[in-house]
Amino acid sequence: MTEAREPAGPHARRLPGTPCWVSLMTHGLEATEAFYGELFGWEFRPGPQQLGPYVRALLDGREVAGVGRLPTGRRLPVAWTPYLASDDVDRTADTVRLCGGTLAVGPLDAAEAGRMAIASDPSGAVFGIWQGAAHAGTAVIGVPGAPVWNELLTFETESVAKFYKSVFRYQDEPVLSAGTDSLALLLDGRPVAELHGVGQGLPPGRGPHWRTYFEVADLDVTLRQVAELGGRVLAPAHDGPHGRAATVADPEGAEFSVVQDPR
Repeated sequence: MTEAREPAGPHARRLPGTPCWVSLMTHGLEATEAFYGELFGWEFRPGPQQLGPYVRALLDGREVAGVGRLPTGRRLPVAWTPYLASDDVDRTADTVRLCGGTLAVGPLDAAEAGRMAIASDPSGAVFGIWQGAAHAGTAVIGVPGAPVWNELLTFETESVAKFYKSVFRYQDEPVLSAGTDSLALLLDGRPVAELHGVGQGLPPGRGPHWRTYFEVADLDVTLRQVAELGGRVLAPAHDGPHGRAATVADPEGAEFSVVQDPR
């Protein structure tokens, strides 16, 4: 898991392939704002409207995530989607296609903030691509209420790892503590995400997908809040290599994980 840190400034360059933003597409924008505002202490302000109503979530005045209303006519899930940094979204989108992936949205400009696309890997897992301009991405990570990690749950890692390594030039290494089919994706020798092959162990009705972890100060309190606010606990709290974690869903069913740092 990544160390708690702040990026080097609002325009800091992220290495291509670095998870740099996370965004939720949902049906009820106001209700979703109320849920996450209570759960994580987020405040909201308007963001680029290219795909419809969209807000940026702020934690102590710093941007941590985005929430948008699902556009009509787009076949996108109610889900949290990580965005991976790119120096050239159009070139990255071409590479996605050449390597067997699919483009669902874009590439297109998000006002003055940057340029983006939404794609899926050959197994169908959805991810975003972000080329920052005025908006480089998440302004703080590794504190309660901020995203701290991203993992891909898929059938098997070998073929999908080839895809991500071809598109973003990752290195990989086995995650020995996580089971027999888990790989860490590395940039400059530093883990930035993980791939987990779970065979047929994916949730019913849900194919391969990326999952975002948000740090919390007290996991037990957070799980009670999730239930009180209309969400669900999908996988109970357990101790893992990165801290005590659980998987939950918001009232519309968007899944995410929450983790309490052991430090």
